Amino acid sequence: MRFFAKIARVAALGTIALWTLPAFAEDMTPAQRTQIESVIRSYLVEHPEVLLDAMRTLEARQQAMEEANAKKAVADLKRDLTDDPGSPVDGNAKGDVTIVEFFDFRCPVCKKVHPMMTDLVKSDGNIRRVYKQWPILGPESEYAARAALAARYQGKYLVFHHALIGADTKLTNDEVLRIADRVGLDRRRLLKDMERPEIEQDIQKNFALADALKINGTPSYVIGDQLVKGAHDAAEIRALVAAARKKS
Repeated sequence: MRFFAKIARVAALGTIALWTLPAFAEDMTPAQRTQIESVIRSYLVEHPEVLLDAMRTLEARQQAMEEANAKKAVADLKRDLTDDPGSPVDGNAKGDVTIVEFFDFRCPVCKKVHPMMTDLVKSDGNIRRVYKQWPILGPESEYAARAALAARYQGKYLVFHHALIGADTKLTNDEVLRIADRVGLDRRRLLKDMERPEIEQDIQKNFALADALKINGTPSYVIGDQLVKGAHDAAEIRALVAAARKKS
């Protein structure tokens, strides 16, 4: 019985099902298997903290694996992330740290953190900011993304971008065009340029990048070699920028 209890404890601590040990299990009789399973069940009922410890260990391993996979994906896709001519650039074009930002103009969190990110880029003075249009919130988001990218052909991407992301009104298609008028864009030319195949290609490339990076929401960032999902405060972003700068 002491032998069975020892096996049960080892199995429980490692949360290893007996059937994952085929070489050992093959030598067991059905009665022995039933006895060990019963002891394991009793042990876990008496010591539920074992399962909590095992779950924490599993979560830590999964997180470490996800971070390693993300870093590899960032490294493999570095050129597409930082140097794609189809992605507008803000900040210092020759900055020593690049922040790649996946966003949706209709994302409320993107709107909330935009002023903070803009102030950070300006105050640092040595950050290059790359915008990745990722319109995941429906057709109106895609319309806004197309319009913003089309504004490049009139040399007004950045002013239009800041106006769209800063708008406190609902970004319907009509509202996008009203904002375009307000920042001085030629509406007729804008509508024509929105149909350019290059714009569709740029947006689809961003979807492919987000998929490869396993990004699941906006805003998301790549800072140096680090994938950062979700909103973070200014101090956290500054720390990530400092870490990226140190590595470079």
